[in-house]
Amino acid sequence: MTAIAPHALLDDVGQAIVEQLQEDGRRPYATIARAVGLSEAAVRQRVARLQETGVIRIVAVTDPMQLGFRRQAMAGIRVEGDVVTVADALAAMPEVDHVVITAGSFDVLAEVVCEDDDHLLELVGRRIRALPGVRSTETFVYMKLHKQHHNWVAK
Repeated sequence: MTAIAPHALLDDVGQAIVEQLQEDGRRPYATIARAVGLSEAAVRQRVARLQETGVIRIVAVTDPMQLGFRRQAMAGIRVEGDVVTVADALAAMPEVDHVVITAGSFDVLAEVVCEDDDHLLELVGRRIRALPGVRSTETFVYMKLHKQHHNWVAK
C-alpha cells in the first residue's frame, strides 16, 4: 500500500467529518453524512481510511480525577546517553500517559497520573530516577488542569 500524506486526506469534507467525530466519537455515520453532504457509505469509507492512516483514533477520553487518580504532574527529566531508551522505559510505565523528547532544559517530559502524593513519590523517586541514564528530574505538580483538548484539524 502506498503511503499517503495525512494532510492529503483532509479536504474540507474530511475536516468536517473529523469535527463531527470530535464533538461525539459515537455519532452515527448517517448523522455525519447529513451534516457533510455525503452518503453514509462514503462517510464510513472516509472514517475507515482516516483510521487506517493514523490521522484519527476514536477512543474514550477519561478524567483521571473521576477514576480515583488524585495527582497529576509533569516530570522534566535530564538524560545522559540515549534519550530514546529512557523515553521507551517511561512509555512502558502505566502511570505515564504522555512522553515527549524535547530540545530545551529537559531531554524528556513525561506526564504522569498517580493515585496520590505517596504514589507520585514512589514513581518519581524510586522508579523514574532509577532508570539507567536519568541524570536528574524536576516534578511539576498540577494544581488544576485549566485546559485540555483533542480537537486538532488541518488548516
